[in-house]
Amino acid sequence: MLMLVALLSSCVTVPESDAPRQAMLVYSGNLDGELEPCGCSEFGNQGGIKRRVKMIDELRASNPDLFLISAGGLLISELPQDRLTSDYILKGMAALSYDAIGVQWRDLAFGASFLQSHALPLVVSNWRGEGFPAMRKSHRGGVTLSYFQWLDPAQSPQGEMKREYASVSDDVAQLDARLKAARDRGEVTLLATTLSLAEAQQQLPLEHVSILIIESNYEHYKTPVMIDNMLVLQPGSRGMRLASVDLEVDKKGSITQWQHKVTPLPPTVGDAPRMAAWYERYNRDVKAAYQKSVALRKAQQSGSSPFVGAQVCQACHQAEHKAWVKSRHSDAFYTLQDVNKAFDPNCIICHTVGFNRDGGFIDPESTPALMHVQCESCHGAARAHVESSGQVPVEQTRKPKHEVCTQCHNATHSPQFSVARYWPKIRH
Repeated sequence: MLMLVALLSSCVTVPESDAPRQAMLVYSGNLDGELEPCGCSEFGNQGGIKRRVKMIDELRASNPDLFLISAGGLLISELPQDRLTSDYILKGMAALSYDAIGVQWRDLAFGASFLQSHALPLVVSNWRGEGFPAMRKSHRGGVTLSYFQWLDPAQSPQGEMKREYASVSDDVAQLDARLKAARDRGEVTLLATTLSLAEAQQQLPLEHVSILIIESNYEHYKTPVMIDNMLVLQPGSRGMRLASVDLEVDKKGSITQWQHKVTPLPPTVGDAPRMAAWYERYNRDVKAAYQKSVALRKAQQSGSSPFVGAQVCQACHQAEHKAWVKSRHSDAFYTLQDVNKAFDPNCIICHTVGFNRDGGFIDPESTPALMHVQCESCHGAARAHVESSGQVPVEQTRKPKHEVCTQCHNATHSPQFSVARYWPKIRH
């Protein structure tokens, strides 16, 4: 009898509907308008869409059932060329075949129609009207993932617009009902927001959320935490890394086990060959836009420039000029030519004198004396100083070094910059 009981117990199986299911989630946060990394420094040359595509293609080759989502924050709108760059960012994202991409307020800088004109699986769960779907549902390997995105009304650039005219709703009850319905179906519910964890816990209905993605951390992904059976993820920004989570999911859509991995995207990752044509078109269009702006600025140019160039400064500041010639600042524009970026305004602005300012650098042909990082790049326009025989100070005489240097040596372009370490290289 004992042998029969033992034999029967060994034959007991867990019903297939109750067995844990496996899934891989690959996720990212804010891209912040960075189609490609800045190559000015070794530590800034991380990420970019071409490398992201290469990495995702490799991950899909080994796990074709992975879920791929982005919490949005793809675009910026600070410079005239940002609309062009944004267009190519969205085209690049479309090449990745995302399951869902959340919309943040910054993504709407060029209007909802600009986003909607691209073939992307966009989500805004509290959008008024039919501009964006409230949820995106994907099914992979026995797991269904339902993605929701909360666009915080309090962060709206529309400010205190009357509720009936606002583009998003503040109705969290409707969001909660949708989350509950998805969990009742056994789906993994993922809610993304630009709120902090504390703000999300205070403002949003989280009872039926399997995975919560909160505001992006600067550059680096944070280690996930499990809070009340909800897995909390905090992605990094600027597209410098990707992260994946291997999940075990029960029949109720709850995460029972997880393993997190962050993958950096340095130059050694390489570029996806299938994105070569996209990148060539991008460079072609950026160059065409730059050439158009050059022609316009030449036509508008009149009078004398407030900038004089380093050769004029040399007459009175010979020792300082000699130190400058020996520094990397003195051939900074050539470094752009070496990497075929001497037509990109995002790069030119820090490798020339007075770019995008009246009388500043236009192009190497018309303003050769203003190429490179010169005296006036740091000290300001000096014509009035020269013509007054030094009686009128230059623009930035009273600014401390760190404020002057970080105009270009900022976290984006020069993440390991420190005045103490860099100043000796150009001391004068």
